[in-house]
Amino acid sequence: MLSWDQSSSIALMQRERAWVEIDLAALSHNVQQILSLMSAKTELMAVVKADAYGHGAVTVAQTVLQSGATWLGVATIPEGIELREAGIEAPILVLGATHTSEQIRAIEHWHLQPTLCTPKQALVYSESVRRATLPIHLKLDTGMSRLGTSWENAVEFVQLVKGLPNLSIASIYSHLATAEDLDPTIRQQQQQRYETALRACGYDFNGKHPRFHLANSAGTIVDSSLHYDMVRTGLLLYGLYPADHLRSYLDLRPVMQVKARVTQVKTIQPGTGVSYGYRFIADRETQIAVIGIGYADGVPRNLSNQMTALVRGQQAKQIGSITMDQLMLDVSHIPALQEGEVVTLLGQDGNEKILADDWANLLGTISWEILCGFKHRLPRVAVGKPLIKREMFDRRSLR
Repeated sequence: MLSWDQSSSIALMQRERAWVEIDLAALSHNVQQILSLMSAKTELMAVVKADAYGHGAVTVAQTVLQSGATWLGVATIPEGIELREAGIEAPILVLGATHTSEQIRAIEHWHLQPTLCTPKQALVYSESVRRATLPIHLKLDTGMSRLGTSWENAVEFVQLVKGLPNLSIASIYSHLATAEDLDPTIRQQQQQRYETALRACGYDFNGKHPRFHLANSAGTIVDSSLHYDMVRTGLLLYGLYPADHLRSYLDLRPVMQVKARVTQVKTIQPGTGVSYGYRFIADRETQIAVIGIGYADGVPRNLSNQMTALVRGQQAKQIGSITMDQLMLDVSHIPALQEGEVVTLLGQDGNEKILADDWANLLGTISWEILCGFKHRLPRVAVGKPLIKREMFDRRSLR
């Protein structure tokens, strides 16, 4: 039997090596910034798939719902179940395709709402559903060439589903492929296709109809005519922008910070190699700090000799190959650095800041991938408090 206070010990161990901080105040602020762009009739679906882009799905879902979101979007059934098991009762849309009877049983049992992409899928659902009425969402492909029935076949798809027992159309939606582009041509083409399909199905935009939703994060920012009854935002929630030229639209705050501790400080002489393969060789006497985080935690190995970290508010260059559990920094310019001091890999320290965008630019990828890459070996530690609930503010005051 353990002789120490387990809860206190675990709390300390969460930050003894490396961890991810999730700023709930920043998350709440970002929700309200998004809501400030929307009319009161438009709802916000917070996309919390992939463990809320690596931020922790349950904590994020609870915070965004308190802050004004009314729907949640996930990619898979297990992601939805995790939220239900945490006591979350808000409507949850499963954005991915589901087909089997086992999946349908789970959707019914956990009160999730599925996306139907094809007539075949609709027939399977209608035959398998045991509830009197299951809310379902129809996906149209207007140019993404991913999930969904072609917009040109929308009438047949909608009419088929309307005639099937046990299914109720809760929404009809599509997904934008190039919403962040400066050239709006494809975005406008997709919107035109979407609206053409809906009108062909007999829907009046001013009358009673299932929910319509088309806008992702970029679409939500660039054009309010894309908002319809609901928008689906992911990246914006987490304080990052889909493209640099969209930064002026909202005042977002990054939610995630990645931190680790110094585990050893040493001095090496000129000509000394550092880490596997000696991809860095010191050209002078160099003080290095070993940091307790590596590629097994989600720091991409291809950032070796490219990235920097923040130590006491100063930039420190990473040197040598990033290893599975550790990386090294050149801290020659930081006097008397001690084991146990905190290093910021992503986030802000003093006046200096490192964003997921910075890593993405170095790697030739996107910030979404960086956020989703941090492994669960890194504890998620919530900091800050959510701001105010939706009913406590007027959206117009935020514009």
